[in-house]
Amino acid sequence: MQQGYYVKQFGPSFVYIKYRCSRCKKLGEHFVKQEEWEDGLLQDIQTEAKEEERARFSGLGAITLEEMRQFHHALETTKSIPNPLVEEPE
Repeated sequence: MQQGYYVKQFGPSFVYIKYRCSRCKKLGEHFVKQEEWEDGLLQDIQTEAKEEERARFSGLGAITLEEMRQFHHALETTKSIPNPLVEEPE
């Protein structure tokens, strides 16, 4: 909800965090040493998908129940899981 800096002339400085629990909605606050704080913690995680990949995924639509069944069946009948990082002999 809120982030601020508590800078002291002597000794360690702190980052002040005020938050609300997503479950119980209670408010809380916490001080973290500034050297232990990472600025990116409160930002959304960026996806690794490129723009053209996102466009292709959005065109596919939602995963259907039949697709889930087919995938489940394929997992049950698979003898080994292929490793895309290891090249298979031709």
